[in-house]
Amino acid sequence: MQYKYYHNPKCSKSRQGLEFIKKLNIDFTIKEYLKEELSSPELLSIFSKLDMPTDMAIRKKESLYKELGFDKRSLSNQEWAEVIVKNPSLLERPILVGQIVAKIGRPTEQLKEALSTEFSKS
Repeated sequence: MQYKYYHNPKCSKSRQGLEFIKKLNIDFTIKEYLKEELSSPELLSIFSKLDMPTDMAIRKKESLYKELGFDKRSLSNQEWAEVIVKNPSLLERPILVGQIVAKIGRPTEQLKEALSTEFSKS
């Protein structure tokens, strides 16, 4: 099974998560989502696999979040996807995405939870 790890090398939590999954000896690719373009369908797929409301995958502490007024309104998954395509720094990190589930690696141990959930559902 192939996983995709949405990674920001400048983020310490993302680097910790990367080291964590390397030790698990799984097949994965890294997507540096701040350098590589994200698409709306890709983000909608991630949102559908997360076991949480979509807005939990948004970095609300980023100044851009408040500057753009997102703290004052509620958006649909499609609208969030469009926002993240234009402003990828608002996507929470890291995220490990499998065929069935996705988990945000905060705390890092949640990445292992994603793997165990993936195997139990396949």
